[in-house]
Amino acid sequence: MENLLNFFIKAGKLKKMPRRGWVIRNIKNPESIAEHTFRVTIMAWFLGEKKRNNFNIEKIIKMALIHDLCEVYAGDTTPYDSILTKDKKQMQKLVRTWPRFSEGKKKKLSEKKYKKEKEGLEKLIKDLSPKLKNEVMNLWMDYENGSSKEGRFFKQTDRIESFLQSMEYWEKNKKLPQGSWWEWAREFFDDPVLLDFIEKMDKKFYKKNKPKY
Repeated sequence: MENLLNFFIKAGKLKKMPRRGWVIRNIKNPESIAEHTFRVTIMAWFLGEKKRNNFNIEKIIKMALIHDLCEVYAGDTTPYDSILTKDKKQMQKLVRTWPRFSEGKKKKLSEKKYKKEKEGLEKLIKDLSPKLKNEVMNLWMDYENGSSKEGRFFKQTDRIESFLQSMEYWEKNKKLPQGSWWEWAREFFDDPVLLDFIEKMDKKFYKKNKPKY
């Protein structure tokens, strides 16, 4: 029980850790990692129910709950981290477009991120029971590698929640760039349920004030 208490205390740090993607976009009072986890878990559950090929909803919910636990130690990362600059104006130019890397660099960055986050998760769960450790690690690796239909679906749902959050921030501040999100969306999403959800988001938030992207 003491090990669980210590784990919960460490996991609770995510309630106060701001999501880095919003920090580099100069969002005032950005959401925390835990706030993202809360909504994406509900989204994964409800949107997963719309799938008609016998999804394991319990698995998706558990995957959603643990997918960012590694960030307690690994921290939050973004695709822009390797090209960050201290020049604020230049940084805002960078986030207007989706970063493009060679296949070799993408692989190198991905492997580095995976290693750092896996080590972070292993450190966080090391004192849990073998059963819990195995379940958490297997769910996380499924999410990372898309080993199952649930893992592939949730990976896209995770990005959808971020996309939705970007629209909510844009609604408050029209100066925030949206082009990079749409550029990314065209390449990343292919699930019919989630594509339909993106269309609904588009209509709700942009309407006549739709930004150029």
